[in-house]
Amino acid sequence: MKFTKMCGAGNDFIILENFDEKWTEDELSALAKKLCQRHFSVGADGMMVLQKPLAGGDCRMLFFNNDGSLAEMCGNGARCLCRYCVERGLSKGNPKIETAAGMVTGERISENQYRIELNTPSCIELDKKTEKDPFDYLVLGEDGIPHAVISVNFYTPIDKLREKARGLRNHPALPKGANVNCFDLWAENEIRLMTYERGVEDFTLACGTGAGATVAALTLRGLVSGKGTRVHTQGGVLTVDVLEEGQYPRIFLTGPAEITYEGFLPEE
Repeated sequence: MKFTKMCGAGNDFIILENFDEKWTEDELSALAKKLCQRHFSVGADGMMVLQKPLAGGDCRMLFFNNDGSLAEMCGNGARCLCRYCVERGLSKGNPKIETAAGMVTGERISENQYRIELNTPSCIELDKKTEKDPFDYLVLGEDGIPHAVISVNFYTPIDKLREKARGLRNHPALPKGANVNCFDLWAENEIRLMTYERGVEDFTLACGTGAGATVAALTLRGLVSGKGTRVHTQGGVLTVDVLEEGQYPRIFLTGPAEITYEGFLPEE
């Protein structure tokens, strides 16, 4: 089986084509759990599988976390997939990716830079309360990706930040759990961000939907402009634009989409 390895702001992904649906979801889940482990020769944060589109897109994306679980969408992954579709001739114009959270549209900015419109939020609750710190809560897409956004001190030891994020990720007030976005305001219209992701169960180098959700919340609070807001992650810099129209804002994410290498998986 041929695969492509891609990277978007430090997040790396294995991409497989399954247009003939030779592999079942259960088989793909088991494969993702195996291939994404870092002791394996490939290793990745997640695995994206291209399937036949069902709603007029160029392809349908199944995104598997590295524990084999399905996720609704991945911003950095979808951006990489947009480049894949353009360079493989799957897209005749701006890429359209069907995801479990809804359609994601993309735009080529340069060879290595792509811009996507993230799924429109279906829920925004600012200043949500728990028994500890308040946080903002957003769900990107219909029945989509849940995100909690909390302000932290980046000088806090990483183990304490991880404990804090893990507790909120599994909090009973969040029925599907949540990716937990720990941010601080770094400079005017710039933030630093670390995201504790479901399915990985730890901080990752970057999270595209997390960057979008965080900037959307901070824009609504008036803490950033939402125009070219720069998000500094361990994996690189992402740029988020937020358009406040209608009930919920539109969120655009720009960042790198790089091809690392291609290869073939050995038959067992």
